[in-house]
Amino acid sequence: MSPSAQASTIELNQPETRARARHLSVSASTIASYFGVFLLIMSMVAMGYHPPVRSGALSNAATGSVAPTTAASTEATVDQLMATNIAATIAESTDLPIMNNVANLSQSLAIESTLAQTDTNVISKPQIVQPTADSRSTQKYVAVAGDNVQGIAQKFGVSATTIKWANKLTSDAVEAGKELSIPPVDGVIYTVRAGDTIDSIVSKYKADRDRLVAFNDLELSQPVAGSQIIIPGGDLPSEERPGYVAPRVNAGVNYGSYSGGYGSSYNGGATAGNRYAWGNCTWYVYERRLQLGRPIGSLWGNATTWAYSAAAAGFPVDGTPRPGAIMQNGGGYGHVAVVEAVNPGVSITISEMNGYRFGGGFARVGHGDIPWGEAVSGMYRYIH
Repeated sequence: MSPSAQASTIELNQPETRARARHLSVSASTIASYFGVFLLIMSMVAMGYHPPVRSGALSNAATGSVAPTTAASTEATVDQLMATNIAATIAESTDLPIMNNVANLSQSLAIESTLAQTDTNVISKPQIVQPTADSRSTQKYVAVAGDNVQGIAQKFGVSATTIKWANKLTSDAVEAGKELSIPPVDGVIYTVRAGDTIDSIVSKYKADRDRLVAFNDLELSQPVAGSQIIIPGGDLPSEERPGYVAPRVNAGVNYGSYSGGYGSSYNGGATAGNRYAWGNCTWYVYERRLQLGRPIGSLWGNATTWAYSAAAAGFPVDGTPRPGAIMQNGGGYGHVAVVEAVNPGVSITISEMNGYRFGGGFARVGHGDIPWGEAVSGMYRYIH
């Protein structure tokens, strides 16, 4: 072949050679893409891919327990989602036959991840303490014979003052069968009035605002008129406390170290077993003890002999005052009263009829305090 013919043949073969080279180049890039996607998918399989599982599906049918979601599983889900997104992008850009499969896997993982995050069983607002309904609810208690406020307070873990405020009690002695409201914490049970706000309630009852708001779930709203809330640590103003009497001129009676108020007429009727003279101290104490679920004998005579008669009937008699006990002293006809409250080391509160100390004349009931030193001096006997 002549040199000119050889040159022509080489020139004719050059386009074919370049086309073949381009074809080989495209094939190599396609193979590399396939290989890259294959490696991504295989790495996901090697990691042990599991779609996000909602916590409800993890509940144990026998125990109702829920398997905890760990930080490691959450991070794995994020890595898997990122890997499938990359694989889907590469598959689409190179028009691979498996691009639809990879894209579907990516979309499913994204949807399941979203469902897992919006599941209230998986993600909930953090709380330092998760209160139960019972821990913030007022309980009901029916008193039995012999109950007193101090004993009930100790049983429920709140103060005696809290129970008295919640039930408008002026006495530590409690009638048998009386239903009491027991607040969950020390403070005040309050029924919201029209115009009340969180700040006005906090100011009036000297409470902690944050504690009141958290205890009653008032983070997003004001208290509703007519609803009942708990004011933890609240202090009841004097004019709202049980037994409060508005001050007035000459309203009080003060005999030396004794303090009290005018007696009020007793409107209660006598029970069938009361054989004591109406309007006298003995008649009243019989009725009051019966009201407290602690009945006494109806034939104990005048007040001066009550301690002896009570001991003979099996009632404990000593020199220690307790709520609901009968305070008795001798001399003449004697006198009896009922111990309503005990403030150890300070005083005791009594109620009496036809007494001379606290404004209780004939058929009238008076209340007042006796200093502790005198109450335990030995001049009184207490029938329990």
